[in-house]
Amino acid sequence: MTMQNSTNERCPCSSGSSYSSCCQPLHDGIVTAASAEQLMRSRYSAFCLKKAPYLIATLHPDYRSADDEQSLAELFEQTQWLGLKVISHKSKNNTATVEFSAFYQDANQVAQLHERSRFVKIDNCWFYQDGDILPPITLARNDSCFCGSGNKYKKCHGR
Repeated sequence: MTMQNSTNERCPCSSGSSYSSCCQPLHDGIVTAASAEQLMRSRYSAFCLKKAPYLIATLHPDYRSADDEQSLAELFEQTQWLGLKVISHKSKNNTATVEFSAFYQDANQVAQLHERSRFVKIDNCWFYQDGDILPPITLARNDSCFCGSGNKYKKCHGR
């Protein structure tokens, strides 16, 4: 996915929708996330598209730091995000958890971030708080590849 995503391209969040009808309205501040899962997907897309201001704005204020922008710039330089798999989403009152696995390439190696993230809703807006890193998920050879190519994992990134 390129940094300047065309509005007609598929959204990086793996929803199957176009960027313009999925995460772009959130990134542009036109709407706010209706659920923690939608926020998590939009944050993943923001990582793909290197949208640091959105990532900082959707991080719970108690978890922000003065070096967030610099840390994100370094991450953007080192990481190419390849695909997202949402595993579960649980919401109760104004809190939620979203378990996901995000695949990325770092130093020519494909890796995975499997996390159970915590979110909180304040004044009708969802914010990412933090998450627990979990062991990597295992994809079966005949599963669809995480990158959205439409190929089986064994014929794509599973080689």
